[in-house]
Amino acid sequence: MSGRLIANLVAHGALAPEECAAVESLLGAVKTVPADTELVVDGEAAAECHVLVEGQAFRHKTLPDGRRQIVFFHVPGDMLDLQAAFLPVDYSVSTLTMCRVAPISRTRLAELVAASPRIGRAFWRTSLMEAAIQREWMVGMGRRSAHARVAHLLCEVYLRLQRMDLVQNNRCRFPITQNHLADAVGLSGVHTNRVLQALRASGVIELRSRELIVRDWAGLVAAGEFDAAYLHAPPNGMVVSRPGLSATPPT
Repeated sequence: MSGRLIANLVAHGALAPEECAAVESLLGAVKTVPADTELVVDGEAAAECHVLVEGQAFRHKTLPDGRRQIVFFHVPGDMLDLQAAFLPVDYSVSTLTMCRVAPISRTRLAELVAASPRIGRAFWRTSLMEAAIQREWMVGMGRRSAHARVAHLLCEVYLRLQRMDLVQNNRCRFPITQNHLADAVGLSGVHTNRVLQALRASGVIELRSRELIVRDWAGLVAAGEFDAAYLHAPPNGMVVSRPGLSATPPT
């Protein structure tokens, strides 16, 4: 149950077996949450934080008139609302699919982080990586073309799923709809559809049956102007190239 959370933390700093066991002891009973459920509510106080054990979810902000901006896509192993242990949460998290989620007492988490500097640093580094992702999205929204924004996001989600061993034969589960993509990259649904059609036509990806298939990793990297350095912990064996250079296709 805690394996992917531990893998996520260890990717950002070594933990001793006893420290891993201490993190595992925090997790409560796993609960199943249906798709399209708002799991974390903006501004609502909660006694627990949440770990995504299985499934996919997204973080978002919604304006008073109902317009939504997606600001992060979550994969298994993510803390959905680590901020809740220390500050009020100022965003919502909704499920993309049926998810399995484990609660963590915010009080116990704060106590463990205070008692164990290495565990604290591991959680801190996951927050720093989230901040790096947010900066990359901001650069994309402000400076990348629509084509590059969508391709960049596909690269990012694909690599993050691969790190959790959720990519096989160059394909992964991809429940992110066209509307979700549009809300993440700041485009209309129509414009997003055109970009996806262009990426399909170029032969770099296929999208079918809620699945992403990468046919040409180097081509997708080039289309997205993608440099994975901001993710800070590429999966073992992954050859990450600068935009425009060839890369070993992930599997």
